[in-house]
Amino acid sequence: MTTASTILVIDDEAQIRKFLRISLAAQGYRVLEAATAQAGLAEAALGQPDLIVLDLGLPDRDGQQVLSELREWSRVPVLVLSVRASEEQKVRALDAGANDYVTKPFGIQEFLARVRRLLRQGHGQTAEPAAQVEMGALCLDLAARRVTLAGEPLSLTRKEYAVLAQLARRPGRVITQRQLLIDIWGPSHAEDSHYLRIVVGHLRQKLGDDPAAPRYITTETGVGYRFGAL
Repeated sequence: MTTASTILVIDDEAQIRKFLRISLAAQGYRVLEAATAQAGLAEAALGQPDLIVLDLGLPDRDGQQVLSELREWSRVPVLVLSVRASEEQKVRALDAGANDYVTKPFGIQEFLARVRRLLRQGHGQTAEPAAQVEMGALCLDLAARRVTLAGEPLSLTRKEYAVLAQLARRPGRVITQRQLLIDIWGPSHAEDSHYLRIVVGHLRQKLGDDPAAPRYITTETGVGYRFGAL
């Protein structure tokens, strides 16, 4: 339930913290706040938040460093909220362990939708990895390496299955192109993004997934992909 969820906002802008505090509290969330990296890491340890909203431009330490330190001891979902809009910054944060990335200025309804999705993801993070993943008419039996769509077996190549399974194991989380390429094609292909685009294109055709209104594979332009829409 949202009333049981605690969200830590680490941001040095008082107006942003106030806006998020009011918006999140109106949805029933308990909100913790920190204006510096040091205070944020302390709150993360003592306050046991269910989700952290992290700004990258903190006065005492870069948010990317905070994220790296946090990931040394915590798996709590992290939503980066930053004015840094470059693909390089997004990819770096996601590769370092961020679960999602929103750029300022932002729409509060989309922000809240991302918060809800990350909280759903976070509540299941201590469970055993699912042997079967279902989304709509799509079903992946990860143990048997079998995929069905509307009850009918779906024929996938090894690479198509590998990409789909990698995304499905972490539903709702953005997986960067670089990470997918390294995990599936190997480190020497980390920059060969065209391989991935071709495979995702074939997957979408077989899944009947419209890139403009995806049900199964959502593109985060220039960054990566996620399993499922918001």
